[in-house]
Amino acid sequence: MQEYTEPAMAQAVISGSLTDALISHETTQPDVISIVNRDGQNVIEITSKEFHQMVRAAAKGIISAGIQPGDRIALMSRTRFEWTLLDYAIWYAGCVTVPIYETSSEEQVQWMMQDSGAVAIFVESYKHLETLHSVRTSLTSLIHTWNMEDNAISHLSTAGLHIPDSELDSRRSQVTPSHIATIIYTSGTTGKPKGCVLTHGNFMFLVRNVILAVPEVFKDKTTSTLLFLPLAHVFGRIIEIAMVESGLKVAFAPDITNLVGDLQKFTPNFLLAVPRVFEKVFNSAQQKATNEGKEKIFNAAAAVAIAYSQALSAGSVPLGLRIKHGLFDKLVYAKLRAAMGGKVKWSVSGGAALGARLGHFFRGIGLTILEGYGLSETSSASTVNRPTMLRVGSVGRAIPGVTLGIGPDGEVLIKGPHVFQGYWNNPAATAEAIDVNGWFHSGDIGQIDEDGYLFITGRKKELIVTAGGKNVAPAVIEDRLRSNWLVSQCMVVGDNKPFIGCLITVEPDSVKNWLQRNSLPATTSFAQMASNEVFRSEIQAAVDYANKAVSQAESIRKWVLIDSDWSEASGHLTPSLKLKRNVVSEQFNAEIESLYA
Repeated sequence: MQEYTEPAMAQAVISGSLTDALISHETTQPDVISIVNRDGQNVIEITSKEFHQMVRAAAKGIISAGIQPGDRIALMSRTRFEWTLLDYAIWYAGCVTVPIYETSSEEQVQWMMQDSGAVAIFVESYKHLETLHSVRTSLTSLIHTWNMEDNAISHLSTAGLHIPDSELDSRRSQVTPSHIATIIYTSGTTGKPKGCVLTHGNFMFLVRNVILAVPEVFKDKTTSTLLFLPLAHVFGRIIEIAMVESGLKVAFAPDITNLVGDLQKFTPNFLLAVPRVFEKVFNSAQQKATNEGKEKIFNAAAAVAIAYSQALSAGSVPLGLRIKHGLFDKLVYAKLRAAMGGKVKWSVSGGAALGARLGHFFRGIGLTILEGYGLSETSSASTVNRPTMLRVGSVGRAIPGVTLGIGPDGEVLIKGPHVFQGYWNNPAATAEAIDVNGWFHSGDIGQIDEDGYLFITGRKKELIVTAGGKNVAPAVIEDRLRSNWLVSQCMVVGDNKPFIGCLITVEPDSVKNWLQRNSLPATTSFAQMASNEVFRSEIQAAVDYANKAVSQAESIRKWVLIDSDWSEASGHLTPSLKLKRNVVSEQFNAEIESLYA
């Protein structure tokens, strides 16, 4: 079995908890702005000292409610300042956070609350309160409910005024690295979500090694970020913790419809996002250029950006390419950077494969994406590209202190102090995930090159085996297909079929622009558009481009357009924007079968 270990950079975690950082920052940098919060139109800057005191006040309120150490407290909210405040307050009081996506259904809320045995919950709004009340009678463990829209944090702080500092400090000091920090329920692309048990030690090991491994981001005191991904997901959560641990400035964007405006107001220099966000940025820019009659200029600029990044990787940029790059930097790249706030230099991408094309493009325009890889079960990242150790197209080398393995069937195996303790109330699933030798089985297929860089090539459960016996990993061709501005989502099919087919959804805004460009009325029906030869030829061109990335046996032979887009709201995507292939396959079985009729 192939195996690769990256030596640890941080000392082993043998004492303390995640809240230690708050005490340290109040001592060493009490007046440094660590949080930027928005209350309506007002921007509120919160220092390290103020944040620590707010956490303590909320933690006292939790204790005053009679909640005991180790009790589970659910947190259902969008990404906002109060999420981070309550997360740390829960830990300060010696309790366990159970994140719940604010988009979760009644059935999902019921399951996570019941399975975790949560005794209390914080909800963001009356809307979430209604969801909770619809299943309230079945939640026998639930005692307390706090609503942020009803000034819950203020009431909590007032309720805890009688709790002495000594009692709070005693609670906090009893928490050790082996204590549970959170139970994160997987998004659940299949079956009921499983609760991943992660400890303070899991997170502390990971963030401390990441901070040392990527000093360009986390040791630079000017670093700031705008969090907009769900903090209920482990990816957003680990960045939250890393920023607090580093004492760096963080702001929050609860409403992603205002993301562009928020980026330009806060001007962060570091971002985290999933690949779909970068696809949207690229496709929107390409679409805008096309509408303005500048499609050829944009495509040329994109090609130069990619070539420039590839030349950087090769170690030498030819003079002619440098000149072209400088010209396009003024004409195109600077405008793209400005749309993201103007100062973004680094970004971390995770949650799914980014693909070399986007990685080279964004690096070429001046925004280097440090793609990483991990799962909820590994406290998020197990690998990451670093500014000084970057291989575009890979998901980087192992985080210091982590061991990677490639099993006989190509499965990525992981060991390290960041690997979870198991699934809550589910020993059978735990035994299936972690083998007798301590390897966590990721379910992903990958390769490790001679320099230790990991390349993810597919997921075991997503591998398609055609009737001819060809194994096809959908990710490569789907990534290329989604790069077209008209394409929103796609799913490659063909298991036990004679050839590969594909379901394709179109980007609603792009369709509007396409109709306008082709002098067709906005009222044109989907059926009319889908049968339009010009439109179909443009989709076929996107398919032809995608097919260039794979062999003939893996290429898309036939495709069908779906008349509605797939989203989290429609039930086809998880909150982390992964495709629920089983849901799509079941709902669009007729369309799949039509490809082979």
